[in-house]
Amino acid sequence: MAKIIGIIVVFASVLGGYVLSHGKIGALIQPFEVMIIGGAALGAFLQANPGSTFMHVFKKALKMFSSRFTHTFYLEVLKMLYEILNKSRREGMMAIEADVEDPAASPIFSKYPAILKDERMMAFVCDYLRIMSSGNMAPHELEGLFDMELNSLKEELEHPSHAVARLADGLPGFGIVAAVLGIVVTMALLGEVAQAELGVHVGAALVGTFLGILAAYGFFGPLAVSLEHDAKEELNVYEAIKACLVSSASGMPPTLAVEFGRKVLFPAHRPSFSELEQAMRGS
Repeated sequence: MAKIIGIIVVFASVLGGYVLSHGKIGALIQPFEVMIIGGAALGAFLQANPGSTFMHVFKKALKMFSSRFTHTFYLEVLKMLYEILNKSRREGMMAIEADVEDPAASPIFSKYPAILKDERMMAFVCDYLRIMSSGNMAPHELEGLFDMELNSLKEELEHPSHAVARLADGLPGFGIVAAVLGIVVTMALLGEVAQAELGVHVGAALVGTFLGILAAYGFFGPLAVSLEHDAKEELNVYEAIKACLVSSASGMPPTLAVEFGRKVLFPAHRPSFSELEQAMRGS
């Protein structure tokens, strides 16, 4: 909701101030300037990034208005880890082999569809449960493996935000390109048209600069920051999973292991101790 309000405020402030200054909205409608800026920005983005990045950023952008990393989601992750660790502690690590090999058919994992549909997160959890069930890795070795994977995961999660940030940095430049081309057109008309028409062409050229700067700092820059926050929140969940599983591998009981994970979560949506305790009792 806050993001929608932010977009409305940007439009209302810029266009409102322009109109109140006796500006005409029609003068800002320059489709060819938009084509130059948008096409050049898209082409540069496709050159600079792998092909999959565009669709990844597009899907992330559509979801920027609502985050799945909520209080409820965090609680479900911790509750799921508690259940699987509690089963392994009571019945042995081999008892969770079927759950790990086919999470969709698992009576534990299937209770958490929001987590189950995140294939990367489920693979992350199941892979480390398999390693733990082998019984051949010391806790500090397991933690080292976690750290190495989280470092590479961090790079992958942050790539979309970095790509959009670079695009935002280039948009003012593309706005200048559009403006220069507009001035070239205007200069070619000198002596052929009236001064009033020349003024229209100069105004259209300046709109290109305006659109490039507005898009960069009003929309794509904030989008890059939003994607960065989303990446940090997702990585934070993986770090909480790591804390739970390493604690369990070190011999901590499930109730204490998930508490380690809870403490790692960002405070904004972190469940309280009593909420987590009640959730574990309910399971």
